[in-house]
Amino acid sequence: MEHNLKTLTVESCRKARLSRDPRFDGQFFIGVLTTGIFCRPICPAVLPQEKNVRYFDSAIRAINEGLRPCLRCRPDSAPDSFAWKGTQTTVERALKLIDAGVMSGENGLSIESLSERLGIGSRYLRKLFFEALGTSPKKYAQFRQLMFAKQLLHETNLSITQVGLVAGYRSVRRFNEVFKDTLRLTPTQLRKKGGEHCRAPKSKTCSDEGVCLSLTLSYCPPFNWEHLSGFYRLRMVEGMEWQDDASSYGRTFRLGAVEGFFEVVHLNEKNRFNVTIHLFRAEDLPLLRDVVMQIRRLFDLDADLDKIHDSLSSIPFIGEHLHEGIRIPGTWSAFEAGCRAILGQQVSVNQATKLLNSMVKENGELRYLSGRRLRMFPTPDKLANASLDELKMPAARKAAIKAFSQYVATTPDADLEQWLTIKGIGPWTVAYAKMRGRSDPDILLCSDLVVKKRLLKMYEADRDTGQPAKPVDYTVLTESLRRQSSPWGSYLTFQLWEQT
Repeated sequence: MEHNLKTLTVESCRKARLSRDPRFDGQFFIGVLTTGIFCRPICPAVLPQEKNVRYFDSAIRAINEGLRPCLRCRPDSAPDSFAWKGTQTTVERALKLIDAGVMSGENGLSIESLSERLGIGSRYLRKLFFEALGTSPKKYAQFRQLMFAKQLLHETNLSITQVGLVAGYRSVRRFNEVFKDTLRLTPTQLRKKGGEHCRAPKSKTCSDEGVCLSLTLSYCPPFNWEHLSGFYRLRMVEGMEWQDDASSYGRTFRLGAVEGFFEVVHLNEKNRFNVTIHLFRAEDLPLLRDVVMQIRRLFDLDADLDKIHDSLSSIPFIGEHLHEGIRIPGTWSAFEAGCRAILGQQVSVNQATKLLNSMVKENGELRYLSGRRLRMFPTPDKLANASLDELKMPAARKAAIKAFSQYVATTPDADLEQWLTIKGIGPWTVAYAKMRGRSDPDILLCSDLVVKKRLLKMYEADRDTGQPAKPVDYTVLTESLRRQSSPWGSYLTFQLWEQT
């Protein structure tokens, strides 16, 4: 409904849908009253008359109004770029946890447990959700389960039973009941009706043990893939990461006990990625959703770049230098990011990458799947007990790697700030790990030498040349920048690293 739109006007929505503007994909949805369905702004179907349209700021609001998702544009595959996202910190934290599946499955958290984890009361959490989404945390969790199940039904050959299990349902019967009650179709009916609109290759069994699935992951443009892929390419680890061509990227991963690798192909003209995920063991399928969410984080697919760019462009002497579409290139884990940061202390990126390659080659386990010889990133236990003789660097930094690995091995869930108690790890290393390993959006690395050099150069160039030159107080300058760039400091960091 129009009154649910938080930041977009009805006129903005009207113009966006008439032009099928992809920048608004995921920011609002279009309910068509004459058909009882709701669509994305980019839906290729014949445009309905304005009098038959209502606008919603989230798919779940449309569901709550009794509308069902369009089988052609598939709202379940829209990027998660809610118009209000980022304005309510507690709700956003809750959404991230629910999207990660903490309320799904046999061991799913109750609303009370989720509220406790967020540090608020359950009644207050329900109130926040109703204000933001018009529904409860429990119903939102059920909605996310359904939308992921719907994507699997469209894009894979998994059986109905497997889809229900992967989506977090305890029984096929319950899965069918919830699916039909909400979407007014059974899983089998939806698969038949939606089959002709499938846009991704169906999943297949791998040539050896394991399972292989293909999915599509959408985003809101702009997306500077050249920057992101170039950033990864410069820091690539042989056998663990690869790029077969300019539009692709692949790497191995470990998520708890789950191991595998994924490959993405960027389809710039369609604002999405085709993703193929290979799991070494078929029994790991129930954790597929966790893997997918991690890949979304890795490529920062849910960022609202227009909003971020508008915010940063208002900063004096910064705005005119911004590049379009720069996102946060994540690492698979905070531990990996910490290792990369320690190896990168006081050396160039090229030298740090050589050290990283040597460390992974010597200590990363080999895996063979689908005809590939793959290398895993070393576990904390492995590095804690490794000699690290292959690393041509000061003994103090080797000791830091070992101490860091031992700490993570024994306290894997510790807050990253606790890493500062480890000798050889300072604020820069922790901040880097937060930015790339946790995708924290608000890390401005002012202590980074490249960032400092470029900030000062840009500041000096912007000065009024008619005034007497005064020494720049870098501390005062960066304190001001932190305030002005918040909560998008990480994006400013990558903008500054990109400056030439």
